[in-house]
Amino acid sequence: MQLNADLTGQTVLVTGAPAAARRAIRRYRAAGATVHTLASPADFRSELLDGVVMVAAINDGDSGWLPLPETCRRRGVLLVNEEAAAPGGRVTLVGGGPGTDDLLTVRARQALLEADVVYFDRLAPHRNLTVLAPGAELIDVGKQPGHHKVKQADIENLMIQSALAGNNVVRLKGGDPFVFGRGGEEVISCAKAGVPVSVIPGVTSAISVPAAAGIPVTHREVSHMFTVVSGHAPLTDDEHLHLAGLGGTVVVLMGVGTLPQFTAGLRRAGMRADMPVAIVERGYSDSQRTTVSTLTGIVTAAGAARVKSPAILVIGEVVKLAHGCKETAGRLARLADSVGAQ
Repeated sequence: MQLNADLTGQTVLVTGAPAAARRAIRRYRAAGATVHTLASPADFRSELLDGVVMVAAINDGDSGWLPLPETCRRRGVLLVNEEAAAPGGRVTLVGGGPGTDDLLTVRARQALLEADVVYFDRLAPHRNLTVLAPGAELIDVGKQPGHHKVKQADIENLMIQSALAGNNVVRLKGGDPFVFGRGGEEVISCAKAGVPVSVIPGVTSAISVPAAAGIPVTHREVSHMFTVVSGHAPLTDDEHLHLAGLGGTVVVLMGVGTLPQFTAGLRRAGMRADMPVAIVERGYSDSQRTTVSTLTGIVTAAGAARVKSPAILVIGEVVKLAHGCKETAGRLARLADSVGAQ
C-alpha cells in the first residue's frame, strides 16, 4: 500500500501478527501517526477503538479478525485492509537506472515498497525514498570518487546481518547491479551466508545516458556493435589494441578521471584522430550536458568545459546522430579538418 496521507497527531491501530504487520507499523509511524498495535484477535475489545481514527487490518490469515469490520462500522472508525508484509530474511539487489525515479521498473518499485531496510548508492534514485520505501530504514552507503565512507566488505556484512535479523533488505544501486555495480560480489556473499538473494535488473546508464543525449549506441549502416568499458582504472596496451580493433561504438563508464590515458591509448592502438567523441554528464538530470569533440580533442574540450563525474563517454560515428545532429556533424567536420591540417 502506498501511503501519502499526513497522519500527524492521529492515532492508528494496526492489527495482525507482528511479522505480518511490521511494514504497516513503520509506514504509519513515518506518516506521523501514533501507532497502537494488536497482535491477537483474542485481545480485541471495542474500547480499544477509543480515539482511533483508522484501523489498518493486516491479512495475517487468522480468522479471529472476522468480527473487526463490523465493530469498526458500528463505532464509525475507518478500516483499511492490507496484505501482510512479505517474509523477511532476504536481500534484493535493485537496479535503479540512471538516477531518475520514473526509470525505475515496476518490480523495483514493488521491492522498495516492501523493504524494511534500504542501503542505497550515490547514483541511485534516492531523493524520494521516503515515498518509494515508506517507513523503511534508509542507509546511505554511497561511494564518492576516491572516498568510500563504507567499504564494500562492510556493505555486504551490513546487508547480511540485517537479513539474518529478519528484514527485507533492498540494496539500491545505480544503473544495473551487474554492470560494473559489484552486484555479483554481493550475491556471492549472501549465498555464502545462506541468505536468500534475488536481482532486479535496472536500466543501465551505458545505454540510457547516451540515449538521453540522442546518441544511439547502434545504428543501421553506422554501428552494429557496442562495447561497454569501465574507465575506473587505465587499460593495458593490449586492451587498447583489442578495443580499437573491434570497431563499432565504445561506451565508457566512470571514465572522466582516466580520460587522457584512455584516449591516448586508443590513438597508439590505431584509432583515427578524428573519431567522434561525446561526454554526457549527469544524464536525465536538469543539468545534463553533452560535450562533443574528436578523439584527439576531447581532453582539451573536457578541460575547457570542466567536465565532472558522473559522466558517460561515447566514442564512435554514432555521436554524429545526436539530437541537433546537423550542428554536431558540422562541429565534428570542422574539428576533423583541424586535425587533418596538423
